[in-house]
Amino acid sequence: MSGEAHTLLGHGSEFEGKLSFEGQVQIDGKFKGSILAHGTLVIGKTAEVYADIVTDNLVVHGHVEGTLKANESIELHEPSKVQGTLETPVLSIAKGVHFDGECRMTKLGAASKSSSSKTTSYAAASYLETALDG
Repeated sequence: MSGEAHTLLGHGSEFEGKLSFEGQVQIDGKFKGSILAHGTLVIGKTAEVYADIVTDNLVVHGHVEGTLKANESIELHEPSKVQGTLETPVLSIAKGVHFDGECRMTKLGAASKSSSSKTTSYAAASYLETALDG
C-alpha cells in the first residue's frame, strides 16, 4: 500500500454514524455505523469497528464486526478479530487471526454492485487458524 494514511479516529476516540471518503483512512478508535469508501480503509490494532463496510481495499489489524465488502482485496493481519460476512475477490488471512463468519469470493469490482449479484464461490469458516494448523 502506498500513500499516507489520514487518521479518522485516533486511539480513545468514538464515533457513530456514516462515513464516506476517497483515498486512505485509518481508524484506531471506536466506530459504529456504515462506511462507504473509494480507496483503502485500515483498521488499526486498537480499533473496534461495528459497521457495514464497502471499500476498494480493507486492511484489518483490530476488532471488526459486520458485513465487509471490498472491490479489490481484504487483508486480515494478526491480532485481528473479525466476525461477519466477507465479500471480496482476493482474501488474505494471516496466522493468528480469529475469523468467525462467512466468506464469498466475488468477481473483481463486485462489491460496489447490488447485494443480489452472483458470486463465484462460497465458503464458511470458524476460527480459520485451527483448521489450517489442525
